Amino acid sequence: MEISWEVEEATRELRKYFKTGRTKSVTWRKNQLRALLDLVHDNENAMFEALHQDLGKHPVEAYRDEIGGVEKSANNSLSCVEKWMAPKKSNIPLLFFPAKGEVLSEPLGVVLIFSSWNFPIMLALDPLIGAISAGNAVVIKPSEQAPACSSLLANIIPRYMDSNAVKVIEGGADICEQLLLQKWDKIFFTGSPRVASIVMSAAAKNLTPVTLELGGKCPAILDHLSNPSDFKLAAKRIVGGKWGPCSGQACIGIDYVLVEEKLSSALIEVLKKVIKRFYGDNPVESKVISRIVNKQHFERLCNLLKDPLVAASIIHGGSVDEENLFIEPTILLDPPLDSQIMTEEIFGPLLPIITLNKIQESIEFINSRPKPLAIYAFTKDDTLKQKIQFETSSGSVVFNDTLVQFLCDTLPFGGVGLSGFGRYHGKYSFDTFSHEKAVMHRNLYLEIEPRYPPWNKFKLEFIRQAYRLNYFALFLQMLGLKKYN
Repeated sequence: MEISWEVEEATRELRKYFKTGRTKSVTWRKNQLRALLDLVHDNENAMFEALHQDLGKHPVEAYRDEIGGVEKSANNSLSCVEKWMAPKKSNIPLLFFPAKGEVLSEPLGVVLIFSSWNFPIMLALDPLIGAISAGNAVVIKPSEQAPACSSLLANIIPRYMDSNAVKVIEGGADICEQLLLQKWDKIFFTGSPRVASIVMSAAAKNLTPVTLELGGKCPAILDHLSNPSDFKLAAKRIVGGKWGPCSGQACIGIDYVLVEEKLSSALIEVLKKVIKRFYGDNPVESKVISRIVNKQHFERLCNLLKDPLVAASIIHGGSVDEENLFIEPTILLDPPLDSQIMTEEIFGPLLPIITLNKIQESIEFINSRPKPLAIYAFTKDDTLKQKIQFETSSGSVVFNDTLVQFLCDTLPFGGVGLSGFGRYHGKYSFDTFSHEKAVMHRNLYLEIEPRYPPWNKFKLEFIRQAYRLNYFALFLQMLGLKKYN
């Protein structure tokens, strides 16, 4: 494939600018973070409008899930970046005396960020915060499936950020292919496992490190909660964790619920009440809930319900508005476990409830499937918490709430297995876009002669005791060094 002039020229300019070293200074990094904050403040209404055009997001949802998160992340990095950049002293064993060591975080270079369509502002700008905090030059490729947000970012980022170091390149699959033909120092990708495999294959040709933020079927476990108010709050948070973020089009959203059969009826009734309270009697007409991103994804979700056995399991909702791409919050009870809705990530407003005889069976159920990005568990049982924590594998575990881990800058966010690898947020974003270089300072006196040939028994014993860090034995041997020569 012939590489377009735009892609080739952009990467050439970025690499040339990075070599000047300007992006490495703390002044440049802080100026870019301040510029990003100005960008968000000045263009908040434009972002609201773009998010409504692409996804039908209400301004409150847009601020909660995207704009506010970017502002929070940028402010956190602005206050911490100087500390993150500072060399970290390392304790050097006495064996190397006299010496001192440190770990120096340096930028990787020129990095590529692929953002996703479901949170097109947050998933473009939040990784950017980490990349510029670490001192890199950056290309952002917004998702073409959120065209209004893509166009907005392409227009406003050059007005605020250093255009020599931060560029936005728009386009579809052909542009993605051309970008992947370039050599990068890091690729950060948010999206589907299918596209992630393409990104990894391209990155492997240049041994480029990658971070993959993917998804998976994130379960929610609902244990018996004897207090009715606890049960209602758990149901409320389940609704928020399923339909709250972008109508279920979120990698960390709840995909299905595991509950004991004896609790399922009570759970369903409470869920129905909460849905009505949040979205009204007719969510499709009220437009309070976000719409499906495009016709293709709308038809994919509708096809999940076409299986007669799946359709028969619908106990609430199911209404659709094809013209406006809205799907009503829908609850299904025990759909077939081998159906597509239970074997593929749903990524939409359909919630299967799977009943178990005992809630402890949830451990085996989760472990029989690919590792999820998150597990949510509502329980007061410390034993069950321990089992979930230590007998399952997932990107994160959250007890008695949903989604909140994504907003916590002091916790790493990322997947494991098919839900991705690598991590970011806060200091973890800085680390993701940095290389930690080991630096050791020694001097030119007090040589350790046993490290050199010719070999003898003393030198073998000296090295043996050195590796065992037996300094007293080393001292005694050095006193008797001559008798071995």
